[in-house]
Amino acid sequence: MKKNVTKFRGSRTCGGGTSKNRRGGGSRGGRGNAGGCKHHFVRNYLNGLAYGKHGFKRPQKMLSYTPIVNVGELDELVEQLVSDGQAQKEGDVYHMNLAELDIDKVLGGGMVTKSMVLTVSQCSEKARNKVEEAGGSVVEYVPSEMELLPEPEEPLEPAVEEAD
Repeated sequence: MKKNVTKFRGSRTCGGGTSKNRRGGGSRGGRGNAGGCKHHFVRNYLNGLAYGKHGFKRPQKMLSYTPIVNVGELDELVEQLVSDGQAQKEGDVYHMNLAELDIDKVLGGGMVTKSMVLTVSQCSEKARNKVEEAGGSVVEYVPSEMELLPEPEEPLEPAVEEAD
């Protein structure tokens, strides 16, 4: 059985001073996070809450994504790409069209141990040197304007009901 509260029985304000002291939010400086940047600044400062605004967020239309791959990754995956039919092996040379793999740029990270002929739209100088030292070559092509255009979305046709 719950025990009744026995403190401050018979006291009108239960230790709160006069009867007007515990009324409303004015006696405690506002409710909740009120005054966090003003009269309760120290409380927020000690708790690590930020004061003011910081930085900005770039517009999404300004951000771009270019699919890239390192030559070392291609060197490791070339056997698997041949078995999947995404690359061809002619003698000791592997031929890969990276546009078919949706890769736009080749960077020079990693080691190249196999001779490869890469067809890609962009290639770094370091990647080109590594591929040529291994006995391969890089064929750069300029994508056509049709490839650069986004795929059109199918227009929504309005539902037409025929009257009988």
